Amino acid sequence: MKNLKITIIGGGNLGSAISRGLVNSKAIDPSQLTVSDNQLKQLEALKLLGVNVTNDNKSAVVNADIVMLAVKPWFVETVMIDIANSLDVDKTIFITLAAGVSSKTIQELSGNSITVFAVMPNTAIAVGESMTCVSSRNASKEQEQLVLSLFGSMGKAILISESSMGAATALASCGTAYALRYIHAAAQAGIEIGFNAEVATQIVAQVVKGASEIILKNGSHPEVEIDKVTTPGGITINGLNAMEHAGFSSSVISGVVSSFNKVNKGK
Repeated sequence: MKNLKITIIGGGNLGSAISRGLVNSKAIDPSQLTVSDNQLKQLEALKLLGVNVTNDNKSAVVNADIVMLAVKPWFVETVMIDIANSLDVDKTIFITLAAGVSSKTIQELSGNSITVFAVMPNTAIAVGESMTCVSSRNASKEQEQLVLSLFGSMGKAILISESSMGAATALASCGTAYALRYIHAAAQAGIEIGFNAEVATQIVAQVVKGASEIILKNGSHPEVEIDKVTTPGGITINGLNAMEHAGFSSSVISGVVSSFNKVNKGK
């Protein structure tokens, strides 16, 4: 992957996060990465990392091995029409990061049978801890493995069907915000019982990280691990039951499903 020439169109939150993730993971050299955005000022931080920056999408995609489209869904058509004639269709792998935009739409806008991946990471990609879901269209097994390896260098990446992308958006992409909201709420409780805000947040964040690692490394069901720390009549089960009485699990399920329905409604 070191020799890949990668272009990211869109230097907003997601485009910048991926750029930082690529640089920090050392998957590619910063000089091999170009980020294009019409607001050059917001790319200054990336420029300091050695990333090439520009506001010319057409020149940015010339000779690129991988082009990532990290713009809002309503800008996709305009950008694709602009760069279509500058793409090397026999060489370039195209990656769309725009929620709700299908790979078929990208192919139709490019006017050819270009290889397209729909990819749904989350903002933890900037620190190498993203859960990234990938689907492919007109791609070889080697190309699939390349894209999985690229995003796998910035966290965990799995191949799913494109029909599951809406679910991936709700569970994996929006999921970062859900997890952060829990951390904030638990830290607020920590303040109420005596910790200062900084210490409470550190404690909760590490607890969440540790709980996640238990599941990822053991491959066990969450309830199996919960059973290990809930003794009869104990303080943990007391807290868990209080949360459930207040609708904790129901609220989480409702939130994820509501986001999923919002994604589908936009199709």
